[in-house]
Amino acid sequence: MTKTIMLIHGAWLNAKGWENWKARYEAKGFNVVAPDWPHDDGEPAELRANPRKALTKFGPKEIVAHYEREIAKLPEAPILIGHSAGGVFVQHLLDKGLGVAGVAIDPAPTPGIGIPLTAAISALPVLGDPFSGAKVVSMTKKFFAERFANGLPRDMVDEHFNRYIVPTAGKIYWDGVVSGGAGPITWNSKTRAPLLLIGGGLDLIAPASMTKAMYNKQKRAASKTEYKLYADRSHWTCAEPGWEQVADFALDWAAANARAGNVSSIHRAA
Repeated sequence: MTKTIMLIHGAWLNAKGWENWKARYEAKGFNVVAPDWPHDDGEPAELRANPRKALTKFGPKEIVAHYEREIAKLPEAPILIGHSAGGVFVQHLLDKGLGVAGVAIDPAPTPGIGIPLTAAISALPVLGDPFSGAKVVSMTKKFFAERFANGLPRDMVDEHFNRYIVPTAGKIYWDGVVSGGAGPITWNSKTRAPLLLIGGGLDLIAPASMTKAMYNKQKRAASKTEYKLYADRSHWTCAEPGWEQVADFALDWAAANARAGNVSSIHRAA
């Protein structure tokens, strides 16, 4: 069984957002990698103070290709765990024959899935500006508290925002929602690895109803597909109190259902 895990973050975060998960999985004996998206590496405070214009060149298609290259560097095929847009990228990477198991946590809108009103409202700060596709966009602390991390105790909002939130590219939204993202997904794939989809009952960014809709599509695949709902969790489930429960369930499921494989054989399958 693989001992390698790749953690894939979503918009408004970089690899620092996985620091607790990485440490927890490493303590269990796994080799854990959490690659940044291109040009979003660094300390969040520095990135907020000096947003990088280069981010505007990277949408879902380019970021999925980036993760394909990162997977090719690994000594064995990894378990793929992604959050939000990272959960969408996990689905694309599995669809390409990569990874031995995947977990998509609160996945953002995936090509072929309808967008609930709640998610559309959450996207308005970006999509409400017709020119934001060419911009680097910053999240306000008010939006973070009220919609992104609405499950986080109020006295923890400042600490989490300052420690983890980074600017993101509007291109992620425009390409992901309007332009088809990284392309279609083969819902009835006969080759992709097992997939667990996790939804949050309090999620205002990627509502659980959207995750359930993805599950209903993905379960047409030949391999095992499961759905897990945490009714009392928001989009910030990977960091809000009790995140350990989600992290352990995700890893236990992936380890129990991972298929054997290595990078070279996976690449041949792709």
